[in-house]
Amino acid sequence: MASNTKITLRKKANKEGLFPLAIRITKNRRSNYMYIGHYIDSKHWDEKKKVVRKSHPDSDLLNTLLLSKLSEANRTLLELQVENQDISSNQIKKEITSTLEFTSFSEVADAYLKELENKNKLTRLYTDRVRVNHVLKFHKSKQLMFQEIDEGFLTRFQSYLSNKQNLSERSIVNNLVVIRTLYNRAIKLGIVDQKNYPFGADKIRVKFPETEKVGLTITEIQKIENLENLSKAQNHARNVWLFSFYLAGIRVGDVLKIRWSDIYDMRIHYRMNKNAKLVSLKLPDKLNPIIEFYRPDMKHTDDFVFPELKKADLKNDKDIYVKTNTATKKFNKYLREIGVKAGINKKVTMHIARHSFGNIAGDRIPIQMLQKLYRHSSITTTMQYQSNFISKETDKALDKVVNF
Repeated sequence: MASNTKITLRKKANKEGLFPLAIRITKNRRSNYMYIGHYIDSKHWDEKKKVVRKSHPDSDLLNTLLLSKLSEANRTLLELQVENQDISSNQIKKEITSTLEFTSFSEVADAYLKELENKNKLTRLYTDRVRVNHVLKFHKSKQLMFQEIDEGFLTRFQSYLSNKQNLSERSIVNNLVVIRTLYNRAIKLGIVDQKNYPFGADKIRVKFPETEKVGLTITEIQKIENLENLSKAQNHARNVWLFSFYLAGIRVGDVLKIRWSDIYDMRIHYRMNKNAKLVSLKLPDKLNPIIEFYRPDMKHTDDFVFPELKKADLKNDKDIYVKTNTATKKFNKYLREIGVKAGINKKVTMHIARHSFGNIAGDRIPIQMLQKLYRHSSITTTMQYQSNFISKETDKALDKVVNF
C-alpha cells in the first residue's frame, strides 16, 4: 500500500492543555507521528483545512513552517520509496526526522517569501528575495544554519556587499534588516536560541544612515516644461512626471491607475495603493493640457488615463506590479534623456517628482497642510521628510556668523 504524509493536530494535550502540531506518516494503515515542537489551543485548529486558524497570533509562521516540513517529508519519502518499497512507517519516520533535525536559513526565508506572496506584498517580495539570495550567494550554499550567522559572519557579509556587490550603505542595512527579521522568526519558532542572536547595541547594530533627498528647483522644472523637439516616448514620460509633480508627488503606481471616472468636478479622486487612503485634490490649471492630450484615446469612462495598465490583468496583482515596474524603468530611461536635454545635472527620475515638490514647498506651506498633500499618516513623518528641504533658517544663521 502507498505511503502518505499529512499535517495534523494530535489529540493528546500537554500539562498546559495545548495540543501538538505534527506530521502523520502512514504506511500499510500504520501511522507514526513526527512532532515539530509547537503546541496550540484546539480552538486555533481548522480540522477541515488542516491549518492553524488566523485567530492564533503566529498562524502565518506556524502554517508556513508546517508546509515547509511537509514538503521536505514528502521529498524524503519519495526518495526512500525509490530505494526501498518495503520500508516501514517507523523507518520512514526515522529517516525523515534525521533530515528535519535542523531548519536552515534558506527554509525559513522560503516560508517568509511565500507569506509575502500570499499577502500580495509584491514590492517587498521581490526586493527581499534579492537580499536573501545575497546571503546564500555569499555563503555559497543553501545549507546555512542560523547558528552560523554570528557577528563575524555578518561583518564579512557587509564587506562582501560593499566590495563585491558595490551596494550603498543604505542597501547594506536593508540586507541586514532581512537577516534580522528571519533570525527573529527562527527564535520564535524555536529553531535557534536567543543567546545566539547577533544583533544589538554591543553586537551588530542595524542603523539606517541619513539619506539626502534631492529635488529639482523651480528653474529646472520650468526647463523641463518648456523643452521642445522631444520624441513621442520622451514627451509621454514628461507628461507622466509632471502629472505626478503637479499633484504633490503622487506615486507612479497611483498615477498609472488613474481612470477617467476619477476626474470630475475639476478634481481628481483616487485611492492610494500604499495605504488605501481616499484622496481628493483640485486639478491645477497646468494639468489640463496633459489630460486633454490623452482624452482622444479614451474608450470609456472607466478607462485608464495613461496606457500602461490598459492591457494588464487587473485581477492579477503580480501582473499589475510587473507592468508598473516595467513602465517606471522606461520612464526613468527617457527622463534621464530629458534631463540631459534640459541641462540638468541632477538625476531625473519618477520618484524625484515627490522630492521636487518638497524642495519647492520648503517652509512656505504649513506642515499640517503638507501632511495632507503628502498623505502621511503621522505629522512626524512629514516633518522628517520636509527637514531634507528646509534650510532657510540655517542659511540665515550661517550668514550671521561668517558675513562680518
